[in-house]
Amino acid sequence: MENPKVSIIIPCYNQGEYLAEALDSVKSQTYSNWECIIMDDGSTDNSKEIALSYCEGDKRFFYQWQENQGPSVARNSAIRNSHGDYILPLDGDDKIHENYVAQAVNVLVEREDVKIVYCRAQFLGAKSGEWNLPTFDFGEFLYSNCIFCTAMFRREDYNQTKGYNPNMREGLEDWDFWLSLLEKGGEVYKIPHIYFYYRIKEESRNVSSLQKDILNKLLITAVSNHPALYRKQYSFLLEKKNKLQRDLYYYKNSSFWPLFSWLLKREQQWYNLKVYIFNLLHKND
Repeated sequence: MENPKVSIIIPCYNQGEYLAEALDSVKSQTYSNWECIIMDDGSTDNSKEIALSYCEGDKRFFYQWQENQGPSVARNSAIRNSHGDYILPLDGDDKIHENYVAQAVNVLVEREDVKIVYCRAQFLGAKSGEWNLPTFDFGEFLYSNCIFCTAMFRREDYNQTKGYNPNMREGLEDWDFWLSLLEKGGEVYKIPHIYFYYRIKEESRNVSSLQKDILNKLLITAVSNHPALYRKQYSFLLEKKNKLQRDLYYYKNSSFWPLFSWLLKREQQWYNLKVYIFNLLHKND
């Protein structure tokens, strides 16, 4: 495919303070065959005015509005109205490097086996420095997301899924969608450059116990959205259990125990979480 069209999808809810930065980063792309759909999810600030000013200046920008229904519905609505071969979601308060679209397109054109393309990332706003995400491993990915929402994928692959799940309205909807894309196989490619800038706001740096409860609920919801996928991981759980038992035996009988006890405790908690999820999926079997 030569020069495929890319649809950049920007759901926006009261992000007028940062929206211009996001749209400027889209406009600066070295790859020119794109459209940008700004889906206003019922904003009450000046997001509409900012979006329309970009639409007037560049016909590749499009503005749409819907009553507030959350990011999943906003993304799905915008994607359904898009015309691109490839899709790149971007939140209205984040930014992308000028080479991101071009590099991601190259990967998808050259690698038919790749389903998701992302990159290294950096914080902006209330936090700075590189976002040190773990290396992608599918077994680990089933329990912890390492791919942010601004990753590129094919529209035809999106059409094989149910899209972003509205039951993930409080968060983790991007992780849940990545699981849908990878459920039947496919590779993930990480561009080895910092091409994504993720904004941290002051209020988002303080995670309360209530928010942790919400995250736990969302984790269980995501798992229940993909029961067949998780049931296949029983052997992975057994392998992890055997490794823990070997590590416990080795380190408890060595001088390294004071150094490694905290690490093994964390690994045990990690394993317990997976056993809990596995039992949840099998409670009606």
